[in-house]
Amino acid sequence: MLRFAVPLLLTLSSVPALAEVELSFYGGVQGAPHSNVTVDRPGTAADRDFTAGWEGNSFEAPPYYGLRATWWRTDKLGFGVDFNHAKVYADDETRSEQGIDRLEFTDGINILTLNAYRRFPDAAYGVTPYVGGGLGISAPRVEYDDGLGRTDEYQVTGPAVALMAGASYELTDRVSMFGEYKGTYSQNEADLVGGGTLEADIVTNALNLGVSFNF
Repeated sequence: MLRFAVPLLLTLSSVPALAEVELSFYGGVQGAPHSNVTVDRPGTAADRDFTAGWEGNSFEAPPYYGLRATWWRTDKLGFGVDFNHAKVYADDETRSEQGIDRLEFTDGINILTLNAYRRFPDAAYGVTPYVGGGLGISAPRVEYDDGLGRTDEYQVTGPAVALMAGASYELTDRVSMFGEYKGTYSQNEADLVGGGTLEADIVTNALNLGVSFNF
């Protein structure tokens, strides 16, 4: 997913140094609740409107992961960018009931957001709780095959929201570890090969563990 990480790196190179810059890398366990999917195939009988069951399969290649850059303007307030490679697969029951071969965003839903963070330094025993949230875009690899044409491509499909809450623990002056809950919501409207569109609003829930490097 380097094509989506490049904008983050370009942003890093163009922003003046601030009091504290933090680069974070995380992985974890991610899933998604059922959600509605609408398929519009003009001029055919292949229109669909159904509830899809989603599987996260966090550790199957490509695994779930995230990258984050944060500029802490004070010891409590920070701003940054976050790239989250979340993913979902329609489960076997959904595909069987709908008669489709493939419905998934498994090379990432790829949520890119601009975030704000509030942390609470040294709340207890060297642990620093924090909360954050942001707005951005969803840029998934859309994979859909209903027999009228197989869609397998990256698209920018709509807006996204991210929320997170967790705590970090300083290991050294430069390195810390953190654990958090992270949720995302994305509205996705994708163009399909063979004509038509696929719409799906997707929520993901994740428990993350990561490491941060401070400069």
